[in-house]
Amino acid sequence: MKSSLLVLGVSTLGIGASPLYAQDDVKIGFIVKKPEQAWFINEQDAASKLGEQKGFEVVRLSGEDGQQVLSAIDNLNSQGAQGFVICPPDVRLGPAIANRAKQYGMKVVTVDDQFLGADGKPMESVPHLGMSGYKIGQQVGETIAKEMKARGWDPKSVAALRISNNELPTAKARTDGATDALVDAGFVKDNIFDAPQQNTDTSSAFAAASPVLSKNGNFEHWVIYALNEESVLGGVRASEQYGLSPDQVIGVGINGSGAAFAEFSREKPTGFYGTIAVSSTMHGRQSADNLYTWITEDKQPPANTETTGTLMTRDNWEQVREDLGL
Repeated sequence: MKSSLLVLGVSTLGIGASPLYAQDDVKIGFIVKKPEQAWFINEQDAASKLGEQKGFEVVRLSGEDGQQVLSAIDNLNSQGAQGFVICPPDVRLGPAIANRAKQYGMKVVTVDDQFLGADGKPMESVPHLGMSGYKIGQQVGETIAKEMKARGWDPKSVAALRISNNELPTAKARTDGATDALVDAGFVKDNIFDAPQQNTDTSSAFAAASPVLSKNGNFEHWVIYALNEESVLGGVRASEQYGLSPDQVIGVGINGSGAAFAEFSREKPTGFYGTIAVSSTMHGRQSADNLYTWITEDKQPPANTETTGTLMTRDNWEQVREDLGL
């Protein structure tokens, strides 16, 4: 099985039409910021499978910081790739990545996290496919509020653990959406406590959540939300260490990947109530297909395509996984 990483190209920024390529000559890169996370594994797998079906090569690469991304693009150029898909490690790297791609005549599309220009606004010149962070966050908040009501919790006596990463616009949009939905449902804003995380994984979230729980021991019930399910699971693990039982905690994540599947497969339920599942398989396949079509047919993808999410819980996770092709 051929494998490659989609290389970002920015011929949208160039002058004149790009040459078209026969499908057998197409090679793209797929660069992700966290290659070990199930979400990105699924995306790269889906892109590779599409390449096998359509006859183009996908080079799978990691780009966990700016230098690694630029090295990956150099690598793709040396292999003769015409473009790449990328989920950048820092959206502010957009101009630098776009310039390197333009230098090599590569086309580039972003997936999940959208480039920001020097003005701090989305770079609409680079096609993007991803979820609406704010709307997905709203789904998280609405799900938590509904489950609180089902359990008979008084919103005024519940605390919220907001595991935050405000350096990442996508993350802030998600937690802002969840916060607004909770407050709209009657949650007390002063009962929402921030736990800033250094990274976006479970261990970082655990480290951020633990002191917040310890400082606010007067609350019997907690809800937990963050930018992804790995971070929510870090909060849930911290709540367990603190001594809270599963029926005292409602954690809702975002993505729908292996981390959630493993949690739902546990013999006994935990404080991880659910996750808003988005098809990482679709993200990987569609972004690769968009780039391939752009290279072979000169059809530029839309500037911004937003996907939606589906609530996945312990009760329905296997069916949702099948429905979304996860």
